[in-house]
Amino acid sequence: MTSAGCENGSANFRDHSDKKCKTPLDDRSNSAYLILMARLAAHTDTRQEILDSAYGLVGAKGFSGVGLSEILTSAGVPKGSFYHYFGSKEAFGEALLADYFESYLADLDTTLAEPGLSHAERLMNYWRKWQATQGGIDDQRKCLAVKLAAEVSDLSEPMRLALKSGTAAIIERLARSIAAGVAEGSLTVESEPHTTAENLYHVWLGASLMAKIVRTDAPFEAAIGTTRRNLGLTSH
Repeated sequence: MTSAGCENGSANFRDHSDKKCKTPLDDRSNSAYLILMARLAAHTDTRQEILDSAYGLVGAKGFSGVGLSEILTSAGVPKGSFYHYFGSKEAFGEALLADYFESYLADLDTTLAEPGLSHAERLMNYWRKWQATQGGIDDQRKCLAVKLAAEVSDLSEPMRLALKSGTAAIIERLARSIAAGVAEGSLTVESEPHTTAENLYHVWLGASLMAKIVRTDAPFEAAIGTTRRNLGLTSH
């Protein structure tokens, strides 16, 4: 049985090209569609607002050091909203890391594809940006891989796997850029590109930890030197 809308041939609900009956939600000018889209947008915005509010807090205090009430107060949402979007604090932590790496990888892709530069220049720009963000005092921009790796890897398997997946994606992108740099002649490496990328990422993670301890940029300057040597660079 067809609906009344299809029976009367309403222009709003009938597709005259294939004669299939449409519902009100198929018509993007329909109020029901607009209401649904508004609700979906609000859902996404609230979830993202909770995640965004947590970055600075977790970056400053760590995951265990931040309570749900502090996150929710910062986001300006009730406790019920948190459990509507995240089943537990662990699930929230997993989502936070996934969101962080998604943003990080998008920025990395932009840096490694900057027009008019060699792959060597793009890679060195990436490391300089690392130093600028991790050496500063802005917790909102601090690397969550550095902040949370030691803290949560033994406490939460889902969060450990999120860290593993995210860092592997970073290394893979660096490896591709290194391989492209070797191919174009701007880089010279002794190891395979993936091994070189992995080693350099480890160097920079270590430099970030040491910079926290000594509270100077000396570890980053040492990392820059190590990076240049590993990439066969003398002046970039």
